[in-house]
Amino acid sequence: MKSKAAGNAAPTETAVVGAGSSSSPSPPPSPRRHSGISRCRRRMRPAKESAESRRLVASMMARRSLRYFFLLPVVYISGLLMCVGPFSSLIGHTPLPGSRYRTHQIFHNLCHHIQADNSSAIQLASVWKYKRKLREQKPCPNLTALHREHFVSPGLNGFLIVEANGGLNQQRSAICNAVAVAGLLNAILVIPQFEFHNVWKDPSEFGDIYDEDHFISTLDGYVKVVKELPEALMERHNYNMSNITNIRVQAWSPVSYYLGVVSPILQKEGVIRIAPFANRLAMSVPPHIQFLRCLTNYKALKFSSSISALAKKLVYRMIEKSSRTDGKYIAVHLRFEEDMVAFSCCVYDGGQEEKLEMDSVREKSWRGKFKRKDRVILPELNRVEGKCPLTPLEVGMMLRGMGFDNSTSIYLASGKIYHAERYLAPLLKMFPNLYTKESLATPDELAPFMGYSSQLAALDYTVCLISEVFVTTQGGNFPHFLMGHRRFLYDGHAKTIIPDKRKLVVLLDDVSISWKAFKDQMEDMLSESDRKGIMVPRVRKINRKTSVYTYPLPECRCLQQSLANQIDHHLDILDNYNGTKS
Repeated sequence: MKSKAAGNAAPTETAVVGAGSSSSPSPPPSPRRHSGISRCRRRMRPAKESAESRRLVASMMARRSLRYFFLLPVVYISGLLMCVGPFSSLIGHTPLPGSRYRTHQIFHNLCHHIQADNSSAIQLASVWKYKRKLREQKPCPNLTALHREHFVSPGLNGFLIVEANGGLNQQRSAICNAVAVAGLLNAILVIPQFEFHNVWKDPSEFGDIYDEDHFISTLDGYVKVVKELPEALMERHNYNMSNITNIRVQAWSPVSYYLGVVSPILQKEGVIRIAPFANRLAMSVPPHIQFLRCLTNYKALKFSSSISALAKKLVYRMIEKSSRTDGKYIAVHLRFEEDMVAFSCCVYDGGQEEKLEMDSVREKSWRGKFKRKDRVILPELNRVEGKCPLTPLEVGMMLRGMGFDNSTSIYLASGKIYHAERYLAPLLKMFPNLYTKESLATPDELAPFMGYSSQLAALDYTVCLISEVFVTTQGGNFPHFLMGHRRFLYDGHAKTIIPDKRKLVVLLDDVSISWKAFKDQMEDMLSESDRKGIMVPRVRKINRKTSVYTYPLPECRCLQQSLANQIDHHLDILDNYNGTKS
């Protein structure tokens, strides 16, 4: 039977700490000798005196070096403050290029040119020009042979319970890693539990987001998955998950740790918990374990019937709205929500009202985190380094500069936009065919999903997956998983625009820039995204440093080929991949 971990029960935990040598504290430095000591006495003991002098000098130098060690960061931060901070206006320093938000002013200067420029409109069907060059690959092994070699009798060593945390795609990462760890340990995986978090406030369980039966049947023969622990094991632990041994695993733990430390505990106990379970397995794993990640991510994780049904409707409607571009559309993952703007500590052009609002949101959501004495906040530097969320206006100017005209349909994957009346209105002026899940679906269709952030994100994920162009604006798990999924579906090309925000903020700080000069820079940026879209990391044996979820090739190539006959360019691909190619 299912049971939640009791809040007042003390969990049994096993934590393995790396061994290290313990050393006693160094003795205090020897006191200085009195100046009245005679030369004769010093000559009588030259060796001892010389050693003590050397120790004294070394001690003084060490203390001085330590003082400089702490002083240098202070000097560095002070310098930054003098250059880009509030003191710059007092001492006459010119702000760093790109450190100020002046996009509204630039838009006002160029608005007429933007509206009049449809002469060089780019066709969505011809955006992506780079093709992945296929090198000679080893033939893919027969999946039946893979079964016999590595997954003969799955689940002999006991049961594995994991607790996935975070949003939709952090949970997705945890699920894929859990299947991989279960295969590594030859354990039976219990359907992962989802942690309720105060930020996400989403009580969704696995079956609310994914099709449990499809998940279990797809992994059958590789990893055995069950919906709950057997009655006998639950009874042995008094029907309390907290009584099951919980192993605290460090992030990115290697295979050797699981086999050397976790496996013996699993075999002894018969059941273990690993919580939390975000990024608890290294990217470098044996090929057959990496295959489990691919199989889970691209085939076993199918959205639930309720999510898939509405997602399919949204995709159909988006294609219908894009009839002028042959059913092709752009999807933008916009992160200009109130909490994201507050967390970034970036400053836009809302003045004192914006400052008070952001201070209030930060205090409410993160208490005193941003007021600690050791926390240095440099909004101008954040912007120069490309860490600020792009506004809808900035996204619109970038896309128009790349050559997309006002007939292009855009799907906006976003939560509630911060001050939409100020920042969204200019985007609508440039792209009147702008849609969201709220505008495409009826209130009755959306009602069952309201308040469930992960389920709403699953709808956005699907519509973005099928777009001809995907635009990411702020990083995070959502775009990273989506880019990998698109590479898997679209012959290795992510078909994703990744803005060079460091470059963009400098251009949008230049009040004298011409529309032609801006367009030239944006066209270069699009070309660079096209080139990077086909990049495949070098993977030597099992030494992988990049994420297999963002760069699924070459390891997921064999699964990609085995499913090639199921992948087509029509909407029935939703039945297998939660999405379509148009």
